[in-house]
Amino acid sequence: MKYLFFITSVLISFNLQAQKFEGLAPTPPLGWNSWNTFATDINEQLVKDIADKFVELGLKDAGYEYIVLDDGWMARERDADGNLVADPEKFPSGMKALAAYIHSKGLKFGLYNCAGSETCAGYPGSRGYEYQDARLYASWDVDFLKYDWCNTEKLNAEGAYITMRDALAKAGRPVVFSICEWGDNEPWNWGKDIGHMWRVSGDISNCWDCEDNHGTWSSWGVWKIINMHENIRSATGPDHWNDFDMMEVGNGMTAAEDRSHFAMWSMLASPLIMGNDLRSATKETIKTLTNKEVIQVNQDSLGIQGFRVSNDNNIEIWAKPLANGSWAMTFVNMNEEPAQLSFDWSKHKIIDEENAKKLDLQQKTYQVRDLFNHKKLKDTKHKLKATIGVHDVLMIRLD
Repeated sequence: MKYLFFITSVLISFNLQAQKFEGLAPTPPLGWNSWNTFATDINEQLVKDIADKFVELGLKDAGYEYIVLDDGWMARERDADGNLVADPEKFPSGMKALAAYIHSKGLKFGLYNCAGSETCAGYPGSRGYEYQDARLYASWDVDFLKYDWCNTEKLNAEGAYITMRDALAKAGRPVVFSICEWGDNEPWNWGKDIGHMWRVSGDISNCWDCEDNHGTWSSWGVWKIINMHENIRSATGPDHWNDFDMMEVGNGMTAAEDRSHFAMWSMLASPLIMGNDLRSATKETIKTLTNKEVIQVNQDSLGIQGFRVSNDNNIEIWAKPLANGSWAMTFVNMNEEPAQLSFDWSKHKIIDEENAKKLDLQQKTYQVRDLFNHKKLKDTKHKLKATIGVHDVLMIRLD
């Protein structure tokens, strides 16, 4: 009987440990990742500069908190004990000291690794070292782990991510766990109990609607990613988010395209992870990234992913139910010339059947606010009229 009690206690203890850390991402995480601009060309001073810019440019005040080092932060070999080693030339003070600097700014620190034997850039992966690596991250005070999917051979994706989830739980330090297997194994079907967010596509590219073919893989423009998967809205919600990848705002598209990109990631309840060089960002880029009214749509407590209402004359119309009966809507001009919008509220029924939400224009008159121009428009008793520039957006809130 004592033996049976011991085995039962061990199993109960394991089951209690083998859970992701709940409550770390009640709304989509906001932050910055090094990959889109710097790839593996990263170093200690760069990260400190980015942390300083979070505060200086008002990004921290706008809600951004995670600074995540992507691939290339480590040495090419583990040490004699099998531990990962921060590249001594790039990060001479080490990761614990860098985490302390970031934490001193009131921000959080994230790192990258991979479920395979090597990372995508050829550095040591975590396969076979999951528990050892998780303990190391905990000792370095890491708050976020992006976990990639290169060089995985015949690993089962769900099983591999469960292993790292359990390793993080065993290490004991709460960590946001970002699943990055590019949507190949449909993580929206199994990721909810494993991670806090999961990529739905391959890597993003800084273009409107293109495919960059790299031979064995492709990277994708903003609208290619938006249109890549249907019927995954139900997978997203508090603590478990569809991740449409790091943003390319400020990385070469037009200011209008940046606004539309930012608006759509907010409508889709995607994590808002910046990917630009904040040290050289223009005032227009920072104005977009720090738009608190748009961020508020992304951070809405319902956590509902927006949906396409229609495409009228090549103007994409999207809607997103918000808390307290409010709604957000975006009108994106997909044309190559400015477009005139004349939207008659009385002629449209906007219903989110999946979440049993209805924009009830018969029973209620909504006040309308333009979120990029920060001004009140005519209420829903009147037609919504606007000129929308090329690839630009009219984003409104209805209260």
